[in-house]
Amino acid sequence: MSAEKSGSFDDIVRLAPDAVQPVVRRLRDLVLAADPETCLVVQLGYRAANFGVGTKKMTESYLHIIPHARWVNLGFNYGVALDDPDNLLEGTGAKMRHVKIRSMAECANPALVDLIRSAASERKNALGYN
Repeated sequence: MSAEKSGSFDDIVRLAPDAVQPVVRRLRDLVLAADPETCLVVQLGYRAANFGVGTKKMTESYLHIIPHARWVNLGFNYGVALDDPDNLLEGTGAKMRHVKIRSMAECANPALVDLIRSAASERKNALGYN
């Protein structure tokens, strides 16, 4: 499958193992509630749902959801620029960080919504949308 092949969010859910499908859906709902104007682009080859201020994956996207066998990565494309007082972010990349979400209970952490809002704000400010 081509990495660039587009699809729907439901396709991402279907590609995810049954155990993490509810987490995938809940994370999407959190993103949409935190940033109702977000642009969603699904790349089936990466098994990723990207959220951003536009369709460009590396510059306009601020967050992605990627399901794995036992968790879902809530990835922040510019995570190094975000305040993370609860130390949820993991990773050592030059820009990206992620949070591994393993359960619906972890989705209820209000710090996740703060990170999502912060990520959306960072991209909007960096690209001059505010």
